[in-house]
Amino acid sequence: MERVVQRVVFQNPKQLKLLRVAAYARVSSGKDAMLHSLSAQVSYFNQLIQSNPEWLFCGVYADEALTGTKGNRKNFQILLEKCRQGKIDLIITKSISRFARNTVTLLETVRELKEYGVDVYFEEQNIHSISSDGELMLTILSSYAQEESLSASENKKWQIRKDFEQGKIGSITILGYRRNAYGVLKIEPNEAEIVRMIFADYLSGMGQTVIAKKLNEMGIPTRQGNLWTSPRIREILINEKYTGKLILQKYYRNNHIEKRKTVNRGELAKYCLENAHEPIIDTDTFQQAQERLKQQHSRYYHNGATKRYPLSGMITCAACGKNYQRKVFRNEGTWLCATFARRGKKYCPTAKQIPESILFSVICDVLNIQELNETDVKSQIKQIIVPEPNELIFVFHNGEKVQKHWEHISRSESWTDEMKQAARERSKQWNEKSR
Repeated sequence: MERVVQRVVFQNPKQLKLLRVAAYARVSSGKDAMLHSLSAQVSYFNQLIQSNPEWLFCGVYADEALTGTKGNRKNFQILLEKCRQGKIDLIITKSISRFARNTVTLLETVRELKEYGVDVYFEEQNIHSISSDGELMLTILSSYAQEESLSASENKKWQIRKDFEQGKIGSITILGYRRNAYGVLKIEPNEAEIVRMIFADYLSGMGQTVIAKKLNEMGIPTRQGNLWTSPRIREILINEKYTGKLILQKYYRNNHIEKRKTVNRGELAKYCLENAHEPIIDTDTFQQAQERLKQQHSRYYHNGATKRYPLSGMITCAACGKNYQRKVFRNEGTWLCATFARRGKKYCPTAKQIPESILFSVICDVLNIQELNETDVKSQIKQIIVPEPNELIFVFHNGEKVQKHWEHISRSESWTDEMKQAARERSKQWNEKSR
């Protein structure tokens, strides 16, 4: 029998498709220890994903957010958009509480991601959202976590209110004072002089914006080490603590999930402590400042009942043609494009929020006035155009145009390398004490 030899051609081995993996990390506070924790989480996920040969590293998305809601987590939204574009297969996160604070938000998110074929792995609970029993387990565990959070929040609130009833004060950080070993506010002489100067300048006729500019030019930082703005000056002027009085529970948190700071307008009891500490400003000076603040507010926002402000209809977005409108975030006025506000960044990607304090400061600078008033603005300025982020074009009634650039130093941008290093050292010391 004749032997037959045939050449066999082997197929190239099939290339293993790498799993596209991203991670999500979040801390719920801006405290130094928490910021250090966030950095540690990012480093951990970086190493975990890149050390797996079957995974393709697609980034670590991290937020420093006050709450677990989706809306105020910028990088979380970017991560979701990547998933919608089909660029991610698996998301790794530390725990359910880091991903979402309430059951509804969690289930809405994992269900949406499941539609795109994206799995979410929760390390602490060892659950894959895409598994057969994943949603059931997530529902049970997130509901338990939510109720536990509510219970802890209510217990904390009860203790705080009991302290208020007994006249005990919590943690207070205020320019001009330091707390002694007994929790009593004691005057810090150098800072007290700054407070007195602010009141004196204001009652002499200076506007809040001008005072802020003066302090910045003098190289005097805020209590937190940031630049002064008009809202920061106002916070000093309306703070009754400078008269030696303490009003407790002026604000409260709306709920344990969003934790939005809300002005107490009678929903809860307030507690007033007279002569709680040594005053920096006498009562008469303080009352004079309040009267002037009231007059300025009524003059500028006299038509506020209709929710129409003097700048309404004057600021235009060059990208979409819509006007800017006023919103309030964290008790501060902010102007933003109407398209962006109603439909989102997708429909006006170049829009950028303009803090009201900065807007007022730029207008005062352009008009060469110390204090903003409606008459000066409307008699001279016809329109304010926003051509691109951080740029304003002022169109005057006489046809003249002036372009101004503005900068807003955020909390993260104001953090120097020295401040970051100090935070790391404090966190290290805290961890050593806790062992």
